[in-house]
Amino acid sequence: MIGAFFDIDGTLYRNSLMIEHFKKLIKYEVIDEAIWHSHVKHTYEKWERRYGDFEDYLEELADIYVNELKGINKSHIAFIAHQVIRLNGEKVYKYTRDRIKWHHDQGHKVFFISGSPEFLVEKMAERYDVTQFRGSKYVLDENDNFTGEIVKMWDSFNKQRALDEFVDKFNIDLKNSYAYGDTSGDISMFKMVGNPIAMNPNRELYDFIKNDDELSKNTTIIIERKDIIYKVDSNVETLL
Repeated sequence: MIGAFFDIDGTLYRNSLMIEHFKKLIKYEVIDEAIWHSHVKHTYEKWERRYGDFEDYLEELADIYVNELKGINKSHIAFIAHQVIRLNGEKVYKYTRDRIKWHHDQGHKVFFISGSPEFLVEKMAERYDVTQFRGSKYVLDENDNFTGEIVKMWDSFNKQRALDEFVDKFNIDLKNSYAYGDTSGDISMFKMVGNPIAMNPNRELYDFIKNDDELSKNTTIIIERKDIIYKVDSNVETLL
């Protein structure tokens, strides 16, 4: 069986599901808006003006996000999570959306492996009818309140463990399978499959691919901007 393993944020979805959820938590007054202005706004504005790095902004926001969810009941989050996917579920890249449809049409198994919270990834997975999914698990206590502990899924090691589970469960033929990602957290997935595809890769992932003999030969690099999709292959750009 052939599998297709998709990261979500920056690969399928054009932003971060966690960021959108954070904004909605502020809107519904679950999180105090003052926290944004005092902790995150400066880092965000540096990135928006391209003086800072998106990963720095995301990491700072993630720390605050996890801390602010501590003690909140899962039921209070469910409605807001639903709203995030309802409003943002179609704000995706055309290339990866079309690839999901192609994999479905071919009878392949489609998987989401994302660093976003699992309760958001689950709803995105339902929308795109994927076989199974993994996201960062936010640990609950016996009363379904968030404890502030998480089991991460945004790093390369944990994504590899998730992929291994799917391979064993569905007898996936990795040599003929596909992986889609945009950051260094997706490197392990790329190294495991025969058809790695870097979607708008960041500098760290791009440099890693170019400096790795195997990945430089096997990886397809896709750049999507506005209504144009470019395929970068062996340092030659081809307009698709």
